[in-house]
Amino acid sequence: SAQIADLQQKLLDADNGDRAKLRWDSIATILEAKCALKYLLGELVSSKVQESKLQSNLVQSQASCSDVQKMLMEERNHTAELEAEFQNQILVQEQQHQEKVNHSSWK
Repeated sequence: SAQIADLQQKLLDADNGDRAKLRWDSIATILEAKCALKYLLGELVSSKVQESKLQSNLVQSQASCSDVQKMLMEERNHTAELEAEFQNQILVQEQQHQEKVNHSSWK
């Protein structure tokens, strides 16, 4: 069923493409040419507007990505600082414990 629907859609698409080509090939008068040109210019304007919107979205996405990368780097640095502090605390605790053990054994 899905394959049949897919094939039907492909036939429709091919048929529409052929119709559009025939329509453009069959332009015979100045009036038809003017209408075709008007249509093409409308499509061009529409495409330019869409391109502008997409470009704006791209710039916003790049800025957002840059912000996220900056935040990630700050978090990594903060994590590294915390880990260094934690390792330092462990070292201090081990030294204090060793001092207690040594002190206890002297008594």
